[in-house]
Amino acid sequence: MSDLRELYQEVILDHSRRPRNFGACPNCNRDAKGHNPLCGDRLTVHLDVEGDTIRDAHFEGQGCAISVASASLMTEMIKGKTVAEAKALFEQFHAMVTGGDAGGDDLDKLEVLAGVRDYPVRVKCATLAWHTLAAALDNGHMPVVTE
Repeated sequence: MSDLRELYQEVILDHSRRPRNFGACPNCNRDAKGHNPLCGDRLTVHLDVEGDTIRDAHFEGQGCAISVASASLMTEMIKGKTVAEAKALFEQFHAMVTGGDAGGDDLDKLEVLAGVRDYPVRVKCATLAWHTLAAALDNGHMPVVTE
């Protein structure tokens, strides 16, 4: 079990040091801002949604390793999904990190963040990008705050 935990930590560190889809998104047509005052994380999620499909996803900002890794993994997972599929993935992810029943088996790479459920303060770090994604999908204009 410790080998698996070490692997998960390495994946988190890799995504926090070299985040995927980090930066501006020139063709994106939806975005939302998120802030975790407890940790100081600030993220903006950018989406290119055409019809009902998320064609591209990026994020900008700064945060702790968990927050950045979660945003990086999230942007990888949602590309090509429908808005409904992305919202369902958010619900599954949220359930997984809060100790609820995640249901389904769509979480794949996101399992590396399951350990945050043992650290309630870190749950807000892991879910910031996801709550911000939900706001972007709903064309929300109010910043997302985890408090």
